[in-house]
Amino acid sequence: MAGVQAAPKVSTAIPNPKLSPAEFKVYNGMADHMDLEVYKQGPNISHQHDNFRRTWNTIYPSDGKRPKGMSIRQYLNTGLSFCEHLHLHHTIEEQHIFPVLAKRMPAFSKELDLLAQHRQIHEGLDHLKDYLKECSAGKRELRLTELKTLMDSFGTVLWTHLNDEVEQLGAENMRKYWTMDEMRRMPM
Repeated sequence: MAGVQAAPKVSTAIPNPKLSPAEFKVYNGMADHMDLEVYKQGPNISHQHDNFRRTWNTIYPSDGKRPKGMSIRQYLNTGLSFCEHLHLHHTIEEQHIFPVLAKRMPAFSKELDLLAQHRQIHEGLDHLKDYLKECSAGKRELRLTELKTLMDSFGTVLWTHLNDEVEQLGAENMRKYWTMDEMRRMPM
């Protein structure tokens, strides 16, 4: 029949009910752990991903200089600490957290983005760590332009990853895959 148009498709999906503050806290727990976890280290409060961002910004030589008041030794140690903490953080995720999440959440399976991002990050991170170790041992002179190039090689994927991971672990996404009781038993 000429001139007859099909009726537009109407979504029949029923939106999830709004989470109560207590439910949101449970479902958002893993995201909070990544971006809002509180470590009690004296008066300082730091968060896992926020700590990685802060340390990155401290060691990233955007202006071609290291931070004022920081010796070369402190600067190198801060960089090495960043490398080791990020490696440990990802190792724990890959061995203990992602396998549980991957049972229902495609973003955490070995073939998809978050683990692929880990591999890309660690390729650059390994080069950065080797460079910093050589500088620390006196085998190479610290050149901030070289350091910047090494950090630039994985910086974009690192910052994207830090945000993507928290988004995947957010309450609205987690409630699609897990019950409240399951969330309470998560390994974080």
